[in-house]
Amino acid sequence: MAQHIARKRFGQHFLTDVNIIQSIVDAIDPRNGETVVEIGPGLGAMTIPLLDRIKPLTVIELDRDLAAKLRTRAGLEVIESDVLKVDFAALAAEKGQRLRVVGNLPYNISSPILFHLLGYVEHVVDQHFMLQKEVVDRMAASPCCKDYGRLTVMLQWRYAIESVLDVPPSAFDPPPRVESAIVRMQPYAKPPELDRKLFGEMVAVAFSQRRKLLRHSLGVWLSTRGFAGQFDLQRRAEEVPVAEFVALAQVLAKAD
Repeated sequence: MAQHIARKRFGQHFLTDVNIIQSIVDAIDPRNGETVVEIGPGLGAMTIPLLDRIKPLTVIELDRDLAAKLRTRAGLEVIESDVLKVDFAALAAEKGQRLRVVGNLPYNISSPILFHLLGYVEHVVDQHFMLQKEVVDRMAASPCCKDYGRLTVMLQWRYAIESVLDVPPSAFDPPPRVESAIVRMQPYAKPPELDRKLFGEMVAVAFSQRRKLLRHSLGVWLSTRGFAGQFDLQRRAEEVPVAEFVALAQVLAKAD
């Protein structure tokens, strides 16, 4: 696999630092009997250490050349596909249990992948991903800081999110121009009941003018829905905790 040249259109940056790889696998801590699915195995930097701990291992790889090479390794089940087209519910049903999902995600489509997986969260035990550090900081952010935004709220209502490990550009070949980090995402066992479409629309509106007070964005949107309840609109969106966004969405859903 060493002769493979990274393809920019796939956002390929291959992890090469052995110590970092070992730390990531230790953080995942795969156990026999679990179903682990790796997204974007690439040259197998994480795949091979994972295989030392668990077999079989399912991998999802879009690059047909890499997929062909991966199929030659014992213990691997290769799904050659765009991850955004993979039905994780069907995969979990096939395996007969919920999935542990891991991977070094292509940074250019990391958010779409996260939102795609959100649609299958009931079928997932946990997720460990390598992402751009800036994205991980946003995912794990607390209110009243610049990193807190739409991505934070849309993920934190459903997952406990933790930044596990920082990874420097030198750990990759070719080195990316950004810092990276490992994030752990554990779905809540008893999440709040939400109309996800309504919640997503509301959060998008709230952060559409994040420098302004909410009365200029969310306030207008609430008025068009005839909302007459209590909600402090004299704040910016970044000041509102996830739980308050959730509670507002639940009130709106009942009103509808």
